[in-house]
Amino acid sequence: MTEQRIVSSEAFEEERNFEYSLRPRLLAEFTGQRKVKENLAIAIEAARSRGDALDHVLIYGPPGLGKTTLASIIANELGVRFQQTSGPVIQIKGDLTGILTQLTERQVLFVDEVHRLHPEIEELLYAGLEDFRVDVLIGQGPGARTHSLPLAPFTFVGATTRAGLISGPLRTRFGIILHLDYYTPEDLATIAKRSGAILKVEMDEEGTAEIARRSRGTPRIANRLLRRARDYAQVRADGRITAPVAREALDMLQVDQLGFDEMDRKLLLTIIEKYGGGPVGLNTIAASISEEVEAIEEIYEPFLIQCGFLNRTPRGRMATPLAYRHFGKEPAGGGQPGLF
Repeated sequence: MTEQRIVSSEAFEEERNFEYSLRPRLLAEFTGQRKVKENLAIAIEAARSRGDALDHVLIYGPPGLGKTTLASIIANELGVRFQQTSGPVIQIKGDLTGILTQLTERQVLFVDEVHRLHPEIEELLYAGLEDFRVDVLIGQGPGARTHSLPLAPFTFVGATTRAGLISGPLRTRFGIILHLDYYTPEDLATIAKRSGAILKVEMDEEGTAEIARRSRGTPRIANRLLRRARDYAQVRADGRITAPVAREALDMLQVDQLGFDEMDRKLLLTIIEKYGGGPVGLNTIAASISEEVEAIEEIYEPFLIQCGFLNRTPRGRMATPLAYRHFGKEPAGGGQPGLF
């Protein structure tokens, strides 16, 4: 058992380092999200020319679109240190105080899943973001007093997939708010082509386009599918990723033409076949497909809704006519799906 855990840990570390090697380091290397890049480039250049810390930045959007990458790019473009942590990791006020007091001038502090900060820790953060100070309570009872510690001006970058869960007071302290949306197939093809060059994988335009079309608008998925297609090409073909090779590899992974994987299909078919197309509650769906509610909300639903295959209504989730047509299904009673 010990050996299995060690192997698993090493594999995870290798995967993480591999992902890191594919990430762009500068804005010029970052593909897609044109408006985000324009706004960020102007803010960075202005802060750099003044010698000031960049305003605090909130980046939100579905998983895998480049929030962490953009945070590290901000630090690289400013030429400052970069420190990364996440909301759930910061458990007590002392954790946050220790992090803030160690920050250097204009440093970038990146907090992933910022919406999961504990309320008490979030309140301690307010003074740090606004006045660059942190208040420490010394002593207990009647003799307790508050001591303010000055902080070096820094840039706080928060990332979240659930922007609606961020409290109003915290949101107002971000000077720059950036929304990342799903990428176009053309942008994903450019990303896959760049990653292929880094991996020294030979690919043609059609093979690259096939991977891009099935990547759910997400660079992280494009890179993952590229690696699996590379493995398939190495074992079953001549090592070159062509359109037929890419199709065979992705079909083997059960990723269809729209980028839907097994769980996407299972979710939609459960709504259609078990619950007549809906409406059905999220908890009921989660129990039916043995998946966490948070995973459905954050990973699967956003893409299915954007594609027009799923609707959120006050009464629950509903499959759309597109979903019925995709699976060759007829609505119960022959009526129009999605109407109630």
